Amino acid sequence: MSRSAPSHLFYQSRQRRPMLDQARGVYMWDVDGKRYLDGSSGAMVCNIGHSNPRVLEAMRKQMEKSTFGYRLHFETEPAELLAAKTASLAPEGLDKVFFVSGGSEAVESAIKLARQNAIAIGEAQRYKVISRDPSYHGCTLGALALTGYAPLTAPFDPMMRPMPKIPAPRAYLDGLDPGDEATGRHYADMLEAKILSEGPETILAFIVEPVGGASTGALVPPRGYMQRIREICTRYGVLLIHDEVMSGGGRTGKFFAAEHWNVEPDILVISKGFAAGYAPLGAMVAHKDIVTNVLDDGGFLHGFTYAGNPLACAAGLAVLEEIEREDLCGNAARMGALLKSELKKLMDRYSIIGDVRGEGLLLAFELVEDRTSLRPLPKELAAFNQLVDIAYENGLIIYARRTRGGYSGDHFLIAPPMIVSEDHVAEIIEGLDLSLRQFLDRISEQRAKAS
Repeated sequence: MSRSAPSHLFYQSRQRRPMLDQARGVYMWDVDGKRYLDGSSGAMVCNIGHSNPRVLEAMRKQMEKSTFGYRLHFETEPAELLAAKTASLAPEGLDKVFFVSGGSEAVESAIKLARQNAIAIGEAQRYKVISRDPSYHGCTLGALALTGYAPLTAPFDPMMRPMPKIPAPRAYLDGLDPGDEATGRHYADMLEAKILSEGPETILAFIVEPVGGASTGALVPPRGYMQRIREICTRYGVLLIHDEVMSGGGRTGKFFAAEHWNVEPDILVISKGFAAGYAPLGAMVAHKDIVTNVLDDGGFLHGFTYAGNPLACAAGLAVLEEIEREDLCGNAARMGALLKSELKKLMDRYSIIGDVRGEGLLLAFELVEDRTSLRPLPKELAAFNQLVDIAYENGLIIYARRTRGGYSGDHFLIAPPMIVSEDHVAEIIEGLDLSLRQFLDRISEQRAKAS
């Protein structure tokens, strides 16, 4: 099938891409034979690479037994085994697992569980979930109400209950030292101020990505921030929800990114790399006391048809086994350090790069007009689209978003599969170098024509 043929599909826009033929390891091929290095693991999903034979074999074996078993009719071995494995990887006390099909569903599940817990313990006045701006937590209306990214949320504002926001700790934009504990306290104390201004008795939860995703471009919190927000949530009886949809699954060098700070949430959510693109799968993992409260109060009023699907769970279990077998968390840490170092060398060569950040293989760089002031490129350049398209033509897939709340600024996520080697890192940097040179030439031509 040619991409020139009319399509009955529609997604975000009318943009067409080549037809995918196959994918192996870190590479993908279109039907014309062109090869692409998957430098963003799709949407930070394919953590263990494409077409892993052991995962595919595990899925084949499960397909021969059953592909669906409704949770109200049967328990299934893959779901039980994956739940046990997930609980063993989660922070202590978080040993109850609720399966979903994706990140938005996982976040929706977390806030609904938190709300039902409040009702169960006699604190029904708690309903507000504080989040950060910018942030992204999903596309369902409940998750979108937590999202701080106006281009995605504004059209739906009349349909949602507004939720309070605090600034994300973007120290680099505010001229603060992220290595200084005073910086971490400065941003964390904004949470306490918001709790107090809203009324502590009304605050249900605070949701945070331990390492930022698409909206903040692999933002690593300043020193002391994660520990401080844990203290504040505990002080006011606010549940702490970690959104590890993107950072979980080993991508940052730890299975859960929060392990870098030894901080334990009350609820966490994971998806994307959890089944690494082999099947739609996500999970909410909650503290046993919360689940006990809700189940004792009549049950969890929530669910999805495909929750605990045996085929998806078989894939997820095989993915986790592959991560452990091949020490992919360790490789993510090692190759991430190398890739970050090489990105910083690119920054030395290109003054247009204003920041390089991230942890493990969840990395990003940001383009600016002026590195001293960090003034963004003119938004009409749409650099976040231009550079992605140039890299794509060069056979390198990267992922971009607007940096400054969705309306301006340009950052690019570099998050290849956790199986990358030094040679793959070199190939990524070579592709970025070429693409940045071509991008600069293109915008110079555009500016010359405009003047």
